[in-house]
Amino acid sequence: MPWRQATERDLADYRDWRCRAPENPRRISGTKWNREAAAFTKLFRWAKVYPLPVDVSRKEDRAADSVSARVSWLTPRTWGLWSDTGLRGHVRAGVPRPEWESRTELRNTSFVQLLLSSGLRRQEGGSLLTFELPTQRLRHGRYCHGRVAAAVTRSKNGRVFYASVDAVGQVEAYVESERAWAVQRAQAQGRYERLPVVRLVTKVMGGLKPALEWVDRNGVVGGQELSRLGWRERQWLFLEGPDGPEPAWLWLTEEGLPMAPDRWNGVFRLANLRCEEVLLTPEEREVSRQFRLAEVRGKSPYATPHSARHSYALYMLVLLNRLVESRFGLTAADRRDFALLFGDPWWLVKTLLGHADVETTKRHYLAPVAHLQLESILAAAEVTDEQEDLGEDLDGVFARLARETAGIQDIDALLEAAS
Repeated sequence: MPWRQATERDLADYRDWRCRAPENPRRISGTKWNREAAAFTKLFRWAKVYPLPVDVSRKEDRAADSVSARVSWLTPRTWGLWSDTGLRGHVRAGVPRPEWESRTELRNTSFVQLLLSSGLRRQEGGSLLTFELPTQRLRHGRYCHGRVAAAVTRSKNGRVFYASVDAVGQVEAYVESERAWAVQRAQAQGRYERLPVVRLVTKVMGGLKPALEWVDRNGVVGGQELSRLGWRERQWLFLEGPDGPEPAWLWLTEEGLPMAPDRWNGVFRLANLRCEEVLLTPEEREVSRQFRLAEVRGKSPYATPHSARHSYALYMLVLLNRLVESRFGLTAADRRDFALLFGDPWWLVKTLLGHADVETTKRHYLAPVAHLQLESILAAAEVTDEQEDLGEDLDGVFARLARETAGIQDIDALLEAAS
């Protein structure tokens, strides 16, 4: 039978064989089935087969036992240790090594802080343009909000994102220092003149659908809505600077050229290696990470760009629960009313991450702690002073959560030794 004629029953039979049939000696996990279902969904949509025999957006077509193996959480203070050691070249004493030199330290730390405070994906945060950096503050002034272009998101739906004022300020410092120097060097060496494609932006239009107008080297005028520009097209955009054209792309290499989003993987990989060099013994480093004992792996924090998104989700869930239960003093009935009016913490985190379904948030980001009663954990963190700093109180909550849950990195002993 031609595959275009497949029915829901055909895909159900196939799924039963792949996942459940005792006769199949190589049954697959729910996580692998979800990947296959996603691929089938794209294939049938491409072939315009309707109704879809399988649709990964339907709950019944997804595996209930799917758990992402790539979830990686670090508590806020562990991120601090990872950044200091891996990106700033600190040793155990908490000071930079005498020979430490990094011409991209501010860029790297700014990128990490932006992802940690916003929950953006690597490609979403890595393809921002300079004029997309959020500047409009919320009412209380601690967060700014901007918008992620639809073309650079996984779902191809744009959304509002929020970033702390401190994180945005650090990015602005990078723009005015490291980035400006890289641009000046590139201009002096004529690098931009040798690029195959350059589109000089002549007009940036705001409104409900922000758009750009540009002119290329041949004088051809073009334009497009900002939300429809993918990350590759964004690398071609330039702005007229005081000393000539400069990239509109926010994150630049040392050579002053746009840094492709996937190159951030290398930055994180080198930072992980630096952490191992400082925090592990030579004998412990000789063993590959996947074969190390758990207590050895726990000595050195390990992070990827997506770990920042995972950690943001965990932080926001704990923070929202903490605010709703401890600060507002709501009863169970009050919390139900609050959820009806404003949504529960799961729904809020789902909105901040840009997920279409709250079940995606629960399944992929918070499954390892789903068995815990977060309410009881948070309630156990008693507040003795009404003016107690919330951040300090949350450190205790995260330490408790890390002790009772597998998969959350919290470097408690090392932090005490470093201080």
